Amino acid sequence: MKAYFVASFLATALFCIPAPGLTQQPSPTAQQPTQDNGERAKHDMHKAGRNTENAARDAGRGVKHGTKHAYHKTKRGTKKAWNKTRNTTRGAVHGAKRGAEKPANTPPQ
Repeated sequence: MKAYFVASFLATALFCIPAPGLTQQPSPTAQQPTQDNGERAKHDMHKAGRNTENAARDAGRGVKHGTKHAYHKTKRGTKKAWNKTRNTTRGAVHGAKRGAEKPANTPPQ
């Protein structure tokens, strides 16, 4: 019963309220067709071309920045890994020398 009442109330409200699009009058500032539509279309196309050009430039700059960033990060990571490997190898060599100086059967002190 409640649902029927709510549904009938909404239906009545929708029926009584006119659609906004049907009741609006055209505004006095609305653009009326003029003789220079060709010029306006030409200007709009020119503007669209400029926007496309600027978007392509921005995308290109982003790609350039990303490429440089990746290059420098890779270079830094490679140097870091190389230094770690070099230092680890040096440590292993020094440890092997110290181990070779001690007799094998001597108990540690």
